[in-house]
Amino acid sequence: MASPSPITVPAFAERKSSDQKLCMLTAYDFPTAELLDQSGVDAILVGDSLANVIQGRETTIPVTLDEIIYHAEIVCRAVKHALVVVDMPFLSYHTGIEQAIANAGRILKQTGCQAVKLEGNAGQAAIVSSLVDVGIPVMAHVGLRPQSIHQMGGYRVQRDRESLLRDAQAAQDAGAFAVVLECLPVEIAREITEQIRIPTIGIGAGNGCDGQVLVTHDMLGLSSGYTPRFVRQFANLRETARLAIEEYCQEVRTGKFPGNEQSYQ
Repeated sequence: MASPSPITVPAFAERKSSDQKLCMLTAYDFPTAELLDQSGVDAILVGDSLANVIQGRETTIPVTLDEIIYHAEIVCRAVKHALVVVDMPFLSYHTGIEQAIANAGRILKQTGCQAVKLEGNAGQAAIVSSLVDVGIPVMAHVGLRPQSIHQMGGYRVQRDRESLLRDAQAAQDAGAFAVVLECLPVEIAREITEQIRIPTIGIGAGNGCDGQVLVTHDMLGLSSGYTPRFVRQFANLRETARLAIEEYCQEVRTGKFPGNEQSYQ
């Protein structure tokens, strides 16, 4: 049986008119990316959330361009089908169009991904437009924006309907092919989804969006500490792994492992 063809940016955007919703998850390494791709996700995000789940940091702000490129290149080597989108880290696109183009271009050239994602309100529309004009596909991100967490005063649900509608519309008009909606009331997210022509990908924005994204570590129960309300753990792999590690340690200490089956004669 032939493997499915890779998902392109236009094919992803066209799913707006489909009855089948888009499924997106994060990856930062080869085995996870390969597993997600073989499991049929539509898109893989190499998110700056690696700061939280890989580096153990409190916010996404410290992630560097070199770090995101390192992880994205590894992920892209594993993926055969899904669309790979890479986050542009804090201050990699904030100080001007020329810098944004150079950094986004570097991400595409050095990783092999198909698109970048950047956080922003309507004020970032010129950046989105400039990237699209030079051939770099952009996924926008409105609502709760983790890179602006200090300005926003914490991880809070965003309820300013007019601003959220304006930001999403501006992203579309600037040429973004999709937009992430993070931590919005269900009705506002549904209204945005109905009003704009590009797919909306929700995270903490209810089921009225065109698709969903979660951090894979959260969804699989691998994260420690606080878990946001919008996360559903579809497995508890952290507990499974803990039990396996404890069993390994016990068998090593008692001499049960390695046995004859794991030894050369």
